[in-house]
Amino acid sequence: MKIETRSIEFVPHRERYGRPRRLFSVWFSSNLQVTALMVGTLGVASGLSVLWTLAGLALGCLLGTIFMAAHSAQGPHLGVPQMIQSRAQFGVLGAAIPLLVMVTAAVLFMAASGVLMRDPLKALLGVTDDQAIVLIGITTFLIGAVGYELIHRLGAWMSVLSSIVFGAALVLILTRAEAGQIFHVEADGFSLPIFNLVVAQAASWTLGYGPYVADYSRYLPADVSARHTFWTTYFGCALGSLGMMALGAVLAAAVPSALSVDPGTAIASLFGPWAKAALIVVALGVIQYNVLCLYSAYMSATTIFSGFAKVTQVTQGAKLLLMAILSTVACAIAIRTQYHFDTFFADILIGQLYLLIPWSAINLVDYYVVTRGRYHIDALYDAQGRYGRWNRRTLIVYGVSIIGTVPFMKLSFHEGYFAQLIGADVSWIAGLALASVLYYICSANRQSVHRNVVATRCVTSAAFANREK
Repeated sequence: MKIETRSIEFVPHRERYGRPRRLFSVWFSSNLQVTALMVGTLGVASGLSVLWTLAGLALGCLLGTIFMAAHSAQGPHLGVPQMIQSRAQFGVLGAAIPLLVMVTAAVLFMAASGVLMRDPLKALLGVTDDQAIVLIGITTFLIGAVGYELIHRLGAWMSVLSSIVFGAALVLILTRAEAGQIFHVEADGFSLPIFNLVVAQAASWTLGYGPYVADYSRYLPADVSARHTFWTTYFGCALGSLGMMALGAVLAAAVPSALSVDPGTAIASLFGPWAKAALIVVALGVIQYNVLCLYSAYMSATTIFSGFAKVTQVTQGAKLLLMAILSTVACAIAIRTQYHFDTFFADILIGQLYLLIPWSAINLVDYYVVTRGRYHIDALYDAQGRYGRWNRRTLIVYGVSIIGTVPFMKLSFHEGYFAQLIGADVSWIAGLALASVLYYICSANRQSVHRNVVATRCVTSAAFANREK
């Protein structure tokens, strides 16, 4: 297995390989880990009944994954990283703004995973709190340095191992004598604000993959069906995330003491003498998820730098240095926040939702409606080219869409007018609708222009095949 040499550049057709089914194992296994499980515990911990929590998780996962999978379907067609393609909407330099959000979110999730794995590693290796977090960071860095192929292979193995461990854990929880009582519907077991928060948190989890999901499909051959890419990504992510979140909700209700310890240790304790073996699988699952976060943070940070420095390729040394810096920052944040983790984690989920939803809407409307997937690949790397340095109209739409969701936000320090009227935070729905409509209106005149340009000089991933021959 060779170390990945490609970074932000177009992947030549002679280097394309694999089938869409590889995407299923990557996204299924990356969600079968305790960071996703933690999302499922939040509703029960806030007082929502198990059944209502499960309903909210299902609604959020199934909706959020639609947008995530729609981004994935772009990869084989274009052959470039997701956020490089975003330059077509924001400009070569303007794309740095949503990219900064992406880098920040990925690093914060790496930090959150480090905190979640602290106690399991302490139980396995007998290390201190800080040493456990650093070990997670080092292991994540080593796998991320190898890159794409190792990530896919690890995903295939973890799909099997994690399914066995977490499937067995669910059976063990449900066979407890008192477990059946958790599914009784109580009159005070529903709260609309909490239910909507659960939906938003679940949707945020899957939507968070949007800015880098195409990074894992861009190596597929250009003739791979967009439909196959969409559905293998969708089912992999939806089944994995919903399965783990549901397990988290059941665990929080059936074993309330699990909320006072880390979920990894709580799961492993169910296996008695096999607890250490279960902990190893739990730890590997979190490390795999962390690798995805590191890889995406690296790709996004590189895209920012390359736009300003006019770089189209990144050396192996620069890649390792940047990954080392990102891993170090994540470890530092984890060490600093480890003793007030619950608040930190919930804030990440909602915070990224406010900022990533408008980006996702703009990207998908542009790709599927405005340009129909027709882009000039060379221009994505040229600040003086067709897409320019800064696309002011898109940046204004992005900013207005974020500001426009403020009245729908419900936070500990702010409750918007409509959030108060409705009794729930529905800002993610407002952001999605507002950004989609505004971007379409501002870009309507580009549709006819794009169709004329396509006939002369537009170069898509498929057109690159002729140039390589």
